[in-house]
Amino acid sequence: MNPSLTSSSSLSSSSSSSPSWFSGIVRGGRSSSLKMSSNSAVAVAVAADTAGPVIRKNQFRGVLFKYGPNPIQVAFKTGEFKRQVIFIGGLTDGFLATQYLEPLAIALDLENWSLVQFLMSSSYSGYGTSSLQQDAKELDQLINYLINKEDSEGVALLGHSTGCQDIVNYMRTNYACSRAVRAAIFQAPVSDREYQATLPHTASMIDLAAKMISEGRGLELMPREADPSAPITAYRYHSLCSYNGDDDMFSSDLSDDQLRMRLGHMSNTHCQVIFSMADEYVPDYVDKKALVERLCRAMGGAEKVEIEYGNHSLSNRVEEAVNAIIDFLKREGPKGWDDPWN
Repeated sequence: MNPSLTSSSSLSSSSSSSPSWFSGIVRGGRSSSLKMSSNSAVAVAVAADTAGPVIRKNQFRGVLFKYGPNPIQVAFKTGEFKRQVIFIGGLTDGFLATQYLEPLAIALDLENWSLVQFLMSSSYSGYGTSSLQQDAKELDQLINYLINKEDSEGVALLGHSTGCQDIVNYMRTNYACSRAVRAAIFQAPVSDREYQATLPHTASMIDLAAKMISEGRGLELMPREADPSAPITAYRYHSLCSYNGDDDMFSSDLSDDQLRMRLGHMSNTHCQVIFSMADEYVPDYVDKKALVERLCRAMGGAEKVEIEYGNHSLSNRVEEAVNAIIDFLKREGPKGWDDPWN
């Protein structure tokens, strides 16, 4: 998805902490629905001392490092723990992509988890000339770095928007380091195709992209009107906007069998789906409750979290987002990882 996201985050102004991190949360296992409270984990995060990973609004304390040879391959890690949550942003995203990252970093720190944000070839305006396959390669390089340089005991992947497609694709690739993934969290797994279909120019642009691909020009750029936000190749436009494209994983018009073909391999990973019930990038005709139920079922019974009135990036429901993620990791976090080379 290609939303206009704010690149800064904010913390709650509340200074009081709740008696329990997770008071008010109705918990459930796989294939269950959680109704989130509006105060718990974030309240504790706000009460954290200044030695934590966030100094003040928009100021993180951590380590900036290179995880691969390309100039863009830079990552930022808060905390010095052996378990890491890797945030994978959506289209146009980079560092500090969503407002819940600040309180999440603090909450993870209190649970002995590090938060890793990273840049890849598809970050910011690079998504149009990249692919899910390139993202998977670079994600594997990052996890390899964490294993070999940071002595990682396991990672959890947190995808936002199109970052959810990255998780699905990466876990299908069977890269060696994918065995270090102990959990996957899908925040706003929505269909780029269904949203793009609501725009007037999409149909003609899909036809043009298909024609260019058939002529062997899939890596050439589309006209500017195809995507005013960034240069985009015919292949990537077709992948995002066409039926059965590489990025077409969460569309409501896919059959249950089609969803299982795309998502069924995630049943081998502990998964959580966080769905915003007022997501502005899901067309009005889509039954959101039915869709998220079908997505969880296709993943073999992923845990379902419905956030009422939540928007795409959950900027209006930051606390619920953090609560859901922390609760998920606390209950069934990774116990270690299998040596991919053994």
